[in-house]
Amino acid sequence: MLKASGIHKSYDSLQILKGIDLQVSEGEIVSIVGSSGAGKTTLLQILGTLDRPDQGIVELNGVNPFTLSSKKLAAFRNDHIGFIFQFHQLLPEFTAIENVCIPAMIGGKNLHDAKKDAQRLLDKLGLAQRYEHKPNELSGGEQQRVAVARALMNNPSVIFADEPSGNLDSQNSTELHQLFFDLRDEFNQTFVIVTHNEQLATMADRKIVMRDGFVQGV
Repeated sequence: MLKASGIHKSYDSLQILKGIDLQVSEGEIVSIVGSSGAGKTTLLQILGTLDRPDQGIVELNGVNPFTLSSKKLAAFRNDHIGFIFQFHQLLPEFTAIENVCIPAMIGGKNLHDAKKDAQRLLDKLGLAQRYEHKPNELSGGEQQRVAVARALMNNPSVIFADEPSGNLDSQNSTELHQLFFDLRDEFNQTFVIVTHNEQLATMADRKIVMRDGFVQGV
């Protein structure tokens, strides 16, 4: 479903990725671990089409997104990829339901249908009483669940998460980790997760270890 071959990336003279080969199957939860500077986030950004490799090929459902025009690439990313970040990246002026609606609205769905889908997701994630709350009115765990709902909004092929529990306490971290597996079991959702959390890394179907720009274990 997701395949990366021979991925290289440098910034000026600094080599970050030195030839990464990786495959992820549909419905799989993969964790990527390694020390700071190992290239984890850079790899995640390339797999998620937020950055381009210097060399190598990325394919998602048989499509190499980097062959697309900028406009088509943005549409492909919105339709097929979801993102969850450590600091949520919710828009502070929008309510929870408005934040969740954003990917659908970008994709051209009308507001009425987008809100119905957003409500269904927020209900599923235990946020039925939080539709109209803005991010600063939500706890850290609630904000991250809104971010998960937003990532799920367009039924993406894969969700990339960068330290998703890094800003949460232990209870909310545990609940978020379990949520990923519940979503996989119910919707066959695929996750690729960069994390320093050993509990989450070990729970994953497969743990990939990165060191000095290389994959050490798959």
